[in-house]
Amino acid sequence: MSRPEKKKLPVPEIRLAVPGDEAAIAEVLFEAFSTVREHYTDEAFDVVTPSAELVRARFDEGPMWVAVIDGRIVGTVSVIFEPEGVYIRSMAVRPDAQGRGVAHRLMEAIDEFWRTTDRDRIFLYTTYFTSGARQLYEKHGFRWVRDTTADEWYGTPGLEMEKFEDR
Repeated sequence: MSRPEKKKLPVPEIRLAVPGDEAAIAEVLFEAFSTVREHYTDEAFDVVTPSAELVRARFDEGPMWVAVIDGRIVGTVSVIFEPEGVYIRSMAVRPDAQGRGVAHRLMEAIDEFWRTTDRDRIFLYTTYFTSGARQLYEKHGFRWVRDTTADEWYGTPGLEMEKFEDR
């Protein structure tokens, strides 16, 4: 008796976001963070799930990437330049696309971009309740810096992570 063939999942295409992607990006953020909504304060949830209009304004703040599978945007991440280094924000993958390597591919795109900058530090903030987030970032070379307090970020505690590269 033969085994059924495993269906090969499509590899996500990673590309820079362009104007016109903002509604899909806002939708990805909302879907992804809604799965852990109960852990956020109302204000923190509003910050992690910006409207399409707010996402559109982010095009002026720094690059954003999207992950596309079968023509559908299923993941996103963006970076901005801060005095302390390159800051990663808004990493999210639609729940139905998780487990397909989307987040890893997005992190690879960020690493490629970071290496083209003059910044030796890249950092992010995440939460303990976002399943697999810390492990994902550790696989990509980030290390825990410190726990952040609820007072620092709209009533929701978390952690800061970073990595450095010699320049």
